[in-house]
Amino acid sequence: MKMRAFILATLAMLGPVTSGVWAQGLEPVESTALASAEPRDVSSILETIRAKHDVPALAAVMVRADGSIIMQGVTGVRQAGSETKATLDDLFHLGSCTKAMTATLCAMLVEEGTLSWDMTLEGAFPDAFAPAEGDKKVAANPAWKSVTLLQLVTHRSGLPTDLKKDGLWSTLWRFRGTPTESRRALLEGVIRYTPKSAPGTKYEYSNAGVALAGHMAEVKAGKNYETLMQERLFKPLGITSAGFGAPGVVPPAHDATGAMVIDQPRGHRENGLPVQPGPGADNPAAIAPAGTAHMTIGDWSKFVALHLRAARNELRETDPIKAASIATLHTPFPIREKTPADEGYAAGWRVVKRPWAAATKEGDRRALSHSGSNTMWFCVVWMSPERDFAVLVACNRGGKAGEKATDDVAGTLIRELKK
Repeated sequence: MKMRAFILATLAMLGPVTSGVWAQGLEPVESTALASAEPRDVSSILETIRAKHDVPALAAVMVRADGSIIMQGVTGVRQAGSETKATLDDLFHLGSCTKAMTATLCAMLVEEGTLSWDMTLEGAFPDAFAPAEGDKKVAANPAWKSVTLLQLVTHRSGLPTDLKKDGLWSTLWRFRGTPTESRRALLEGVIRYTPKSAPGTKYEYSNAGVALAGHMAEVKAGKNYETLMQERLFKPLGITSAGFGAPGVVPPAHDATGAMVIDQPRGHRENGLPVQPGPGADNPAAIAPAGTAHMTIGDWSKFVALHLRAARNELRETDPIKAASIATLHTPFPIREKTPADEGYAAGWRVVKRPWAAATKEGDRRALSHSGSNTMWFCVVWMSPERDFAVLVACNRGGKAGEKATDDVAGTLIRELKK
């Protein structure tokens, strides 16, 4: 089963990891001369692919573990029908590629003792499991008490993929409190359910699970999730463009003639229609830790380079995470019931074997990957620790067009390494 098929199911769900059709057909290479001092401009390659799949814009970067850029490029326009060109300084929505960032933040808090991987929902939110009384009309299902932080970030919590039950998703859309309060509403909503599967026994891709991991982090650290991410993860990595939600000024600005200023790329639905920034341009803040981050593709590569260093055992003393956490983040979580969909899923990363990831025919074929979409954007990242590169691609159209375009770019740029 292709996990990325979930992406198109509903606006409620951010995209899970892609299976990477192209990736299974590429052969290993015996040697690779990665780059000269200057990055190679691959914008013309991207333009051919952009036109082929009829998407507004594409941006891509190939990066080494040391953060140096091997290839980069951008093509297209910020909004279909406009003449405003996309640039490498533009912000792209990362969807579920936010999940690896949230898992990394949690690992940092585990390292300092604020969290632990075996911290339970009851341990983090004891009041949520108190008997129902007063305004609390429905008691929590006790089956959720033992769900751990590690199970939340690896999709083994038993939390559902779909949050439509009892109108919870609509409630989160209408919620007008703070982002932290909205995640509390999510917590109280889902723990009323009966777990879809016994916690810890089965893979079940769940935005709610990762969102509650972020909520656990913010409650125990005493700062909201968005601030924690900026201060603890983005700033140490030199990421300055990051934010949450669809990029662009809200409400959109207009020039002296009354024309809308397209200050940032707009997301586009599967039918190609643009969506202006605002409440309807992204999922609710309640699931921000599962997938509402945006940033430039260059800033995204700084985060990916951190994980590439980690996978190569080359972390720096100045990196915000320690080597001891990497086994947790990069090793698929053991489960009792194995299905094709859960093979290789760790904490925000899918870990698989691909021929092209090896430097030689006998080399390490391990590759780490994830994709993301809120149905209006699409992005994907693949990394090869042995060959010391990662390729990141972002597109401002969702659906099959965005999926195929980003997949095509990733495969094409990996093949370019052989030249």
